[in-house]
Amino acid sequence: MAIKAVVWDIDDTIFDYAYADTTGMHAHLTAEGILAGYGTAAEALALWKETTDRHWARFGAGEVDFESQRRDRVRDFLGAALDDVEADAWFARYRVHYEAAWTLFPDTVPTLDALADGYRHAVLSNSAQTVQDHKLRVLGVRDRFEVVLCAAELGVSKPAAEAFHAVCDELGLAPAEVAYVGDQPEIDARGARDAGLLGIWLDRNGSAQEGPSGVRRIAGLAELPALLLADTRFGAPSTFG
Repeated sequence: MAIKAVVWDIDDTIFDYAYADTTGMHAHLTAEGILAGYGTAAEALALWKETTDRHWARFGAGEVDFESQRRDRVRDFLGAALDDVEADAWFARYRVHYEAAWTLFPDTVPTLDALADGYRHAVLSNSAQTVQDHKLRVLGVRDRFEVVLCAAELGVSKPAAEAFHAVCDELGLAPAEVAYVGDQPEIDARGARDAGLLGIWLDRNGSAQEGPSGVRRIAGLAELPALLLADTRFGAPSTFG
């Protein structure tokens, strides 16, 4: 069955989240006058990433809602018992610096252009609708996607099959007619594969780890048009390395 639609992850797939988060947090901690309290900038940023990953995992597991995980991230990172208003205010100040560093990867728009005529496009993200819709609009690509679905509103997160099936249902397509592209080999690619989609792992950093079986691995989005045209689920060799 031919692929008719591409569903995209956003962060670290089409949008350089790691750069924006690192740059934005460094600027924020400097402006707050607390960077030195974390030792080095590298130590501060590593702690922020570890704290973020831990609380995102809680959100993904359904233990807390989206706003609670964000407030808990701030409290843990600062080691302070802030109330909700204080935690929200601190995060809002960080967000100003974070958004100032927003950028798409250089291969995002050329790839969307190359696939514009042959495929429908949608987004499935483990974030919140207001966050990701705003991000796509600021970055100038919201109109490229006919559907944007997020975990906070769906009530289920990747890699659950229900999340992938929800976006297929919105598109009115069978899972076998949909490819999913994301930077996480397990959450994105394996999850998509297990749900019956063509799972594609975007491995921009050339990881040494072996990817899940039955998924396709690409080093950049420029490889995606040829992969989709070949429909490599049916035995053609991987385009990676």
